[in-house]
Amino acid sequence: MTVDLAPRGVTRTGGGAGVRGTARVEARADGRGGTALPVLDGEGPLALRRTRSTGSGAHITLVGAMSGPLGGDRLTVDATVRAGAALHIGSAAATIALPGQNGDFARYDVRLTVEDGAELHWLPEQLISVRDSDLRVTTRADLAPGARLVLREEQVLGRVAEAQGRLTSRLTVYRAGSPLLDQELSCGPGALAGWDGPAVLAGNRAVGQLVVVRPEFAEDMPGPAPLGEWAALTPLAGPAVLVTAVAPDALRVRRALDEALNTLG
Repeated sequence: MTVDLAPRGVTRTGGGAGVRGTARVEARADGRGGTALPVLDGEGPLALRRTRSTGSGAHITLVGAMSGPLGGDRLTVDATVRAGAALHIGSAAATIALPGQNGDFARYDVRLTVEDGAELHWLPEQLISVRDSDLRVTTRADLAPGARLVLREEQVLGRVAEAQGRLTSRLTVYRAGSPLLDQELSCGPGALAGWDGPAVLAGNRAVGQLVVVRPEFAEDMPGPAPLGEWAALTPLAGPAVLVTAVAPDALRVRRALDEALNTLG
């Protein structure tokens, strides 16, 4: 049995079209060396909470106010960081993709915009694809030439001793209108053959990506290199690097990405 602690005015009904929800945040420099949040609004399953932080940046935690995403849900996170502001966004817990009652797929779209002189850290917890679920995730970051970005995504195929659901995840990063990265991973039932083979996941159940964009990389770009047993670093076509980790479990993926970020400083 699934019990939803739903926000007022939001309900799930059997056979319905699913829940629609959008979380919006805008960060601006406050003129005193800090960051203000003139827009901080969540609806449906997406609740935003400002949390304590040190330094000039603002910290936000994304809290799941209902179970999901379930089949048929359409969820969106839209974050904009204006010039001179710094924003860190994390989540309170893992996101669990669950099957719905109507057989429809769920969508989770993330839109990130970072202006010149601004910095965004997008560091949510893992996304877990549960058996019989079908989730399509898109993450797009649009960066100005002087923007900074640290973006981490992690996907886990199934809970312990459980088969995975269908998961399609696309990640795109643009800088000054030009693409830095455009990649897609599709796995689980119905995905193209080979997704679990040696060229992709090689039988592993957890995968993660870390994208770091810094203007300084234009002068001092890290070279391609393996990072321990589970991860590798790849320079991108701009002042940015991609770290990819593939491992048997989420803990090893997280450790590999954390160590990579520490290595990058």
